Amino acid sequence: MRRGRVKGASAAVVWPSAVRVGLGGIAGLAAVVVAALGVLYAGDGQPGVVDARVWTVVGGVASPWRDVALGLDFLGEPVGAAALVLAAVIGCLLLRWPRAAVLLGVGVGVAVGVARLLKFLVGRTIHGDNLSFPSGHTAFLTAFAVVVALLLAGRLGLGRTVGVLFVFTAALVAGTAMGWAQVVLGAHYPTDALGGWCTALAVVPAVAWGVDRVVDSGR
Repeated sequence: MRRGRVKGASAAVVWPSAVRVGLGGIAGLAAVVVAALGVLYAGDGQPGVVDARVWTVVGGVASPWRDVALGLDFLGEPVGAAALVLAAVIGCLLLRWPRAAVLLGVGVGVAVGVARLLKFLVGRTIHGDNLSFPSGHTAFLTAFAVVVALLLAGRLGLGRTVGVLFVFTAALVAGTAMGWAQVVLGAHYPTDALGGWCTALAVVPAVAWGVDRVVDSGR
């Protein structure tokens, strides 16, 4: 009986102890990268050397790849993003896991909010006066993927190494996909996408820790 209670309590946690050290280290490194890129490109309105080189490789795609990019881009637009998060939140509530639903809403929302704030602070622009660093679309999809992977890692009881790799791989796939879409559509520089990816990696673990701490302190 006691084991059942412990297992249930562990499943409710959204910041699993097995991945805390690994993901905490990744979050710290990601924050450093965001800060460094922000300082490097502050007030800039041109692609950097890395941006130009990446663009020569991935730029100028035609259909059907452009259609794929547009589909990914839609997931970062208000309607697409809201539908994606809402579906995931409903799934968590159906599973009677309200703490996970809170992390989905707050974690993704804070990541996007931080990305938006950084745009004004950094002031990097593209196509005139459009603020570009970091990419909010990339931050959104990466944050969503990190939250979902984090919840699955805890629910499945993944160990330290496997759990961290699982979450990081999910972040890498989502960030690369959305970052590619933003670059080929000309909405962002590649380093903007990198900044959005790192923003999500830095923010979500902190929010997950905060959600667990607030909920547990209220018991």
